[in-house]
Amino acid sequence: MQQLDLFNSLPAASEGTDLEFKAAKGGLPGSFWETYSAMANTDGGMIVLGVAERGGILSFDGVPDPGQLRTTLWNQLNDRQKVSANLLSANAIQVSTQGGRQFLTVQVPRASREQRPVYVGANPMTGTYRRAEDGDYRCSADEVRRLLADQSATEPADARVIPGFALADLDTDSIKQYRNRFSSRTPDHPWLSEDDTGLLLKLGALRRDRASGQVGLTAAGLLMFGSFEALREGLPSYHVDYREKLSTDPAVRWTDRIHADGTWQPNLFQFYQRVRQRLGADIKLPFQLDADLVRRGESPAHEALREALVNAMVHADHLGPGGVVIERHADRIELSKPGSLLVSRAQLLAGGVSECRNKALQLMFQMIGGGEKAGSGMDKIRSGWQSQHWRSPKIEETMHPDRVRLLMPMVSLIPAEVDAALRQRFGETYGTLDALSVQALVTAAVEGAVSNGRLQEIAGRHPTDITATLQSLVRLDMLARQKQRRWASYSLPGDSLPSDASSHSSDPVSLPSEASFLPSGLATEDDSHPSTGDGEPPSDLPPGLWHLAGAARGRRLRKDALASLIEQLCAEHWLSARQLADLLGRDPANLQTKVLAGLVRAGRLVLRHPDVPNRPDQAYRAAGAKV
Repeated sequence: MQQLDLFNSLPAASEGTDLEFKAAKGGLPGSFWETYSAMANTDGGMIVLGVAERGGILSFDGVPDPGQLRTTLWNQLNDRQKVSANLLSANAIQVSTQGGRQFLTVQVPRASREQRPVYVGANPMTGTYRRAEDGDYRCSADEVRRLLADQSATEPADARVIPGFALADLDTDSIKQYRNRFSSRTPDHPWLSEDDTGLLLKLGALRRDRASGQVGLTAAGLLMFGSFEALREGLPSYHVDYREKLSTDPAVRWTDRIHADGTWQPNLFQFYQRVRQRLGADIKLPFQLDADLVRRGESPAHEALREALVNAMVHADHLGPGGVVIERHADRIELSKPGSLLVSRAQLLAGGVSECRNKALQLMFQMIGGGEKAGSGMDKIRSGWQSQHWRSPKIEETMHPDRVRLLMPMVSLIPAEVDAALRQRFGETYGTLDALSVQALVTAAVEGAVSNGRLQEIAGRHPTDITATLQSLVRLDMLARQKQRRWASYSLPGDSLPSDASSHSSDPVSLPSEASFLPSGLATEDDSHPSTGDGEPPSDLPPGLWHLAGAARGRRLRKDALASLIEQLCAEHWLSARQLADLLGRDPANLQTKVLAGLVRAGRLVLRHPDVPNRPDQAYRAAGAKV
């Protein structure tokens, strides 16, 4: 059996990967299978056998007989009464050593759509688990049904016939407009010679039962062309919503909104028509000619938005809660939909794999130029955004309920002001960094944190290269690992709030290298560079605050004391970073990145302009305070 050094193998495995420790002195623990099921049904991960976790402290006990434990594990993996599927390859189970003790590491992959749900025992309704931030949880019956529905490749979700609904439940204007768009794109297509029934049968909006000859309306047909009343009755969970917030006035909730308000037929085709133009309205269209020397009507960024919009609709689980929600802000566009990813994040980023929940809807949009089928949709979205030199789109998957969110930042890949602030903060060392290291620091500054997975989205580099870069920046004290249980992420030093809990192990094998994959401790002292001297209060500060902040000016404080003082100062007033820096005798840039950003993320401070975090006139207020 191959033996690896435990502490050399874990850090690379845990960057962006779920990591779970389990004691195994008495053999394979029963909870192993719950975690195996949960990881397989989520994003995969690594289980380390031989490490006990007690109250946040790890005890490296080891396993007495790793060979026997490995044999037991393989036997149970192939027992269908124990677990529904064996996902492990031969090298997925490895023996690791440290300090004379041996451990078993098990790398669990994400199950494919056809393999999910992976469940413990013989009943998927009671033995299916998934991962959340606080560990494994048993899936509800509804979650299991959705996993089972996604499992079938022969019967897409939108192919089912809806009993009691027919052609009369569709909006005739929507069908007419669709036919016109289809014709303008492909005038000689043979399907256009069909009448409405024939065209809808070709598209999959209608479906003929071969045994009875009866024609029924499919879910795809109702979703794409349905009338308001038919959608409400046939698909009660269906919901589409476009929200536009471009005003800087906090009293203005939305500057524009498109939702089912009774003034239009809220099917997917009409929603697409209305939202598509609004999404790219402010993106400049460069002068470009196509192959026929005709000026192009879309830039790569417009194509990316069209692809993202269509993806949100054709990959959604329209029976799930929340519906398709599109939000347009001044600095970003967010698209979220119900349902989970049908492929892993790695496959999604690599491209070339097409897994679609609603194949008839996908075909309908393809016929009018609204989407790709060859697994290149995400590539088009990323390349379109790169053409504007904007930060790469970010994919987030949440569960309980299942939703996928695509965040498309309309912010420079390396904003000049952020680059300048980092140069000032880190001095000459910053100028010696390679491009990947710079991008890691910029991402941590702009987005509040950076992870292996996020840098894969941005830079397209191998996870191992990214791991090495992140750990190098930690050694240079330019990044700090955030104190969290799962999925390693990093922030600029000082951006996280301090914790009173200690992360030291009491195990006799306690070694310095254990800290390389454990949550890092946080400085207990304020390192936001206090200045010396008291000076005079600036004229724009509210009265009384200068005296209240006097204890901090020119003095170093514990971070918890500094945070409490800032909350007191912001209890009755909106204060900018510069005003707070004047009150506290700190450098504004350091105070903002090292303290204020962490307080906002922790919910202790709120932003006056939350939709544009980098506004020059941004101000802070204590959460819950009445101003």
